[in-house]
Amino acid sequence: MSSMDKNQAGIFRAVLAGTGSCIPKKTLTNDDLAKIVETNDEWIMTRTGIKVRHIAGDNETTADLALEAAKKAISQAKISAEDVELIITATITPEMVFPSTACFVQDRLGAKKAWAFDLSAACSGFVYALSIAQQFVTSGKYDNVLVIGAETLSKITDYKERKSCILFGDGAGAAVIKRGDMKGSKGIFYSTSGSDGSGWPSLYCQAYGSKNPVGKPLEDPNMVYMQINGREVYQLAVRKIIETVEDCLTHCGLTINDIDMFIPHQMNARIIESVAKRLSLDDEKVFINIEKYGNTSAASIPIALDECVRQGRVKKGDIALLVAFGGGLTWGANLIEF
Repeated sequence: MSSMDKNQAGIFRAVLAGTGSCIPKKTLTNDDLAKIVETNDEWIMTRTGIKVRHIAGDNETTADLALEAAKKAISQAKISAEDVELIITATITPEMVFPSTACFVQDRLGAKKAWAFDLSAACSGFVYALSIAQQFVTSGKYDNVLVIGAETLSKITDYKERKSCILFGDGAGAAVIKRGDMKGSKGIFYSTSGSDGSGWPSLYCQAYGSKNPVGKPLEDPNMVYMQINGREVYQLAVRKIIETVEDCLTHCGLTINDIDMFIPHQMNARIIESVAKRLSLDDEKVFINIEKYGNTSAASIPIALDECVRQGRVKKGDIALLVAFGGGLTWGANLIEF
């Protein structure tokens, strides 16, 4: 048995059977933002690589986007909603405080046999959720798990704050993880995750929660919006992403040349380019779509994964590496063989 087969193999394989995504129709371009805050297209593109982001409509919610992405993933996987046994939704912009967004998706999908819960790990949410799905499937517990990353970040973005409002967009992506046998099926063969709670001041949203409850006057009204320390996050993200990639390669007995497609969280084009350069990754092996969507947090990787699959950028036998870094601080990665 190879190193890849040994790593987190379990009894069965966790196969990526289908993907889907949903992007709101409404757009917010750099020129649109220039009418709101002091900025321009060149300034934004130079610093972030973002040209446009999609924004949920007034009556469009996180569950709405998640549901549509889920339907597409289920269709591609050639299963029915009733075949789904677990739904995990990664989000920091849930439908409401409770119930979970996943429960709303479960109901509207008609996935009557599934139990459901949300996972909060910011931009790392989808890779965390994929790792959990992997454990349930490789152990033989479940045959079909639906993993979703969905966000409506526009609802907690301060459009008076130039350094943050240029970054974020809305959207959802989903994947069906299906049980396969050890002999012929490929799939997720390694996942790794990490956290450092002491780094929370780098990226956060303070209200509302038990620390700043509803009904208690806020020290600063802007506490309801996301806050980001861009320079600090940039440095931490590059270092942690590289460390996480090296961890995956070491544990699986691979080299960077064995990676056919690198799908990172789309937080900033400059960060992705810096990581790719330090890892000596060829441009054609790095999937970037941030120009079209901005940073969509937990939805970022599943949207990119869906585009990658549907564009034929990965083929049978290819190895893809998904990696994320986000608020928490959190980070993680999944290695997938198609």
